[in-house]
Amino acid sequence: MEDRHIPGISLAAAPSGTGCVECLSGDGPGWWLHLRRCAQCGHIGCCDSSPAQHASAHARADGHPVMRSFEPGEDWFYELPTKKFFRGPRLPDPQSRPPEQPSPGPAGKVPADWREHIHR
Repeated sequence: MEDRHIPGISLAAAPSGTGCVECLSGDGPGWWLHLRRCAQCGHIGCCDSSPAQHASAHARADGHPVMRSFEPGEDWFYELPTKKFFRGPRLPDPQSRPPEQPSPGPAGKVPADWREHIHR
């Protein structure tokens, strides 16, 4: 099967790590609810329910229109301009955060009242 080019998706970009780049670097509260992967460059950011919403901020700032879930067992893609979910190609491994990494995470950084801080 031949890979076809899909705008906003790179079949060569590996994930930037196993957690939200900005949260782990000290930008914002330092924890996330779920993780999202930029399908174009591999940047891992926190979801829009997370306090800092780094994945969407990355997409807007860098003009990268497609993200993919980085949660175990999830393989959906989301195109921000159209607000549509879709199935896409397999990206370079790993496909998700490590299953033993908690969600919300990372361990030790999530406040006891975390539910009060998420966006709904």
